[in-house]
Amino acid sequence: MNDDSLSRVPLDPEWKRALAAEFEAPYMTALHAFLARERAAGKSLYPPAPEIFNALDTTPLSRVKVVILGQDPYHGPGQAHGLCFSVRRGVAPPPSLQNIFKELKADIGIPLPRHGELTHWAEQGVLLLNSVLTVEAGQPASHQGRGWETFTDAVIRVLNEQREHLVFLLWGSYAQRKGRIIDTSRHLVLKAVHPSPLSANRGGWFGHHHFSQANHYLEAHGQAAIDWSLPD
Repeated sequence: MNDDSLSRVPLDPEWKRALAAEFEAPYMTALHAFLARERAAGKSLYPPAPEIFNALDTTPLSRVKVVILGQDPYHGPGQAHGLCFSVRRGVAPPPSLQNIFKELKADIGIPLPRHGELTHWAEQGVLLLNSVLTVEAGQPASHQGRGWETFTDAVIRVLNEQREHLVFLLWGSYAQRKGRIIDTSRHLVLKAVHPSPLSANRGGWFGHHHFSQANHYLEAHGQAAIDWSLPD
């Protein structure tokens, strides 16, 4: 990893071993060079460099129970910190996350959280993985097609092949296309529309009970359920 902004990024050793070949691949070299050029041009990129691999670093490969796939990071200041759908404490939860919380309350009865920071989920084994791991400030989807999709496809491939009885929550057509490689005989795949207001208001988001279904599946396969609440 030649780009200094990535070479020092924390990454759990399990994931580092499982993805070693990806870090040596030509597409990753090109991605490093692209990010270096963007920073050299004075552009602000999110999340901050130390948090690019936050999802993988917080949720080691052997501890993953549930996978939630997002698209790319939030592009507003102070929002993204490397976990899909999550925002830092003190930042108002965006509309998609608000809809996730509403479905959680309807599904399992937990009160609406007072913040949108989802680290508590990640620490229990919920891999909050965006397909694209960086974005330019104020420019949504600006880093799509630069190589991150290939890297996160490899993450999904590793999970699919090396683990059993995971729950994949695929919200929206983008996530569902990305999850086509998942072996449904080994894992539970739950699909719904994206929780964004545009999609959710058309129907298909509220009432799918993915959170309780995930916990029932985990418990049926000898694993502890996820505590979906968010402590203050």
